[in-house]
Order: sequence, then structure tokens, then C-alpha cells
Amino acid sequence: MWKSDQLKLVDHFQRLDKHTRHLRFGGTVSDSFLTEYAETILSTDYVNFGAFPDGELRGVAELRGLLDSWPRSAEIALVVEPAWQDRGIGEAMFNRLLAAAQKRGIKKLNMLCLHENIRMRNLVRKHDAHLKIESGNIEATLGMAWPTPISIFDEVFSDPRGYLPAPFRTSSRQKGQ
Repeated sequence: MWKSDQLKLVDHFQRLDKHTRHLRFGGTVSDSFLTEYAETILSTDYVNFGAFPDGELRGVAELRGLLDSWPRSAEIALVVEPAWQDRGIGEAMFNRLLAAAQKRGIKKLNMLCLHENIRMRNLVRKHDAHLKIESGNIEATLGMAWPTPISIFDEVFSDPRGYLPAPFRTSSRQKGQ
């Protein structure tokens, strides 16, 4: 996602219901917090991917903390609007995060989620994450392999729309499919 996507990002976060916000951010958050957060995650220390299944931003995946650790590690987070869950969007974005992390030489990925966030727990389990449960929170850790030419190729060319500025992106509906 690009700086030009900030308003779409704010709109997406503000469409999240109270429960989904709680699961994603670990507590109650205000609209003003979400506006500030949207600006923060479009910084240089983040890589963000958006899901636009109907031309609207319906899911966001974040890879952050890219500049401050050795061996390289990062944190991942994602959220999909409730009406768009259980359609494979979260898993597709999670896989995209894994490819982006591998391409950047990240050796360890961390994710925090609330114990009741069953979708995220199931998703990281599919990828053999080490889960540590502590006082209602779950910390998932995934080890990453070094990038390969194939993994780099896959990230760059798997969905070129992800690398184009917003005005050049199209949804499958807009392409007449």
C-alpha cells in the first residue's frame, strides 16, 4: 500500500465493528486512534498489503519493525472486515506477508493476538508457528528460510497490482470477470 491509500486505510479501519477492532488492536480503540494508526503504518518501517476484492479495501496485512533488529525479525498483523472473512483473504494476505518477509531476509516473525482470536490462532498453526500462551494473549513465532530466487520472483510477480499506485489498480469486477 502507498501513502496515497491512507484515506482508504482509514475508511477500512473505521468500518471494523467493535469486536473486530478489539481482536485486531487488543482493546477498544477510537476513530481518532485509527486515523493516526493509518498514517503510522504507511511509514518506511512497514510493508503493507491490501485486499481489494470488490474494488474497496477489505483487508490489511502489516509487516513491521523492519529496521531495528539483527538477526532480522519483524512483527506481523492482519485484519479482514467481518463480512469478508472466511473467504481466504486472510490466508492469502498471510502468505503474502511470509513471502515479503523471506525476500527481505527476515529470520523470525512474531505475532501477538488475544486468546479469543481463533481465526488468527488457526492461521498461524497452519504455518507451524510456535505458540506461547500468556495471560490471555498468544505470542506466535515463525522461523523463516533465507530467500530464494523463486521466492523473490513470486513476491514481485504474483500480483503486480500490489505494486501499482491506487489509480492503476483494478478489481476483477472492473475487468469484467
